[in-house]
Amino acid sequence: MAFDYKKEYKEFYMPKAKPEIVTVPSMNYIAVRGTGNPNEEGGEYKASIGLLYGVAFTIKMSKKGDRQIEGYFDYVVPPLEGFWWQDGIYGFDYTQKDLFHWISVIRLPDFVEQEDFKWAVAEAEKKKKQDFSAVEFMTIEEGLCVQMMHIGPFDDEPASVALMDSYIAEQGYENDFSSSRLHHEIYLSDARKVAPEKWKTVIRHPIRKII
Repeated sequence: MAFDYKKEYKEFYMPKAKPEIVTVPSMNYIAVRGTGNPNEEGGEYKASIGLLYGVAFTIKMSKKGDRQIEGYFDYVVPPLEGFWWQDGIYGFDYTQKDLFHWISVIRLPDFVEQEDFKWAVAEAEKKKKQDFSAVEFMTIEEGLCVQMMHIGPFDDEPASVALMDSYIAEQGYENDFSSSRLHHEIYLSDARKVAPEKWKTVIRHPIRKII
């Protein structure tokens, strides 16, 4: 049976619909950076998703080709995720989507080394006849965070964020946003198939203890 990160690491992918504190270890990702409104048709964000999945499935299907990656095991491609920020804004302003900067990512299995990644990017370029130069190998260690499952449209996320903010204040913590510690979302629903009111999104924020 294929290894499913969502099921094996439920503490990071399937939190409850109420805030909780978690320490997130270092993970490797396929990543693409960009700016602008993610809802824009033909925009950078939607193009980035195609690049991410192009590399992700090249790695997953490598077992059927000439490249045999050492330590490979069959797995379910992890969900799409995003790290988001806006210049000059501490936290996140959902009303100013044109100001978004983002890093779209998909988690890499631990067996994927940098050389395997470079091969997958080159292989995806060759097969799809498309430029994949924007794709990066990225390691992120989030550390201490607050997170919860948000149910519903993305524009309703401020209500969940308010719950997270109240919870960490009660527990003696505060948000700790910086250039390397960002608003993080994990998308568990296929927006093409699931009604917006049923979308499941993990929201995760970096925090620190109030001294």
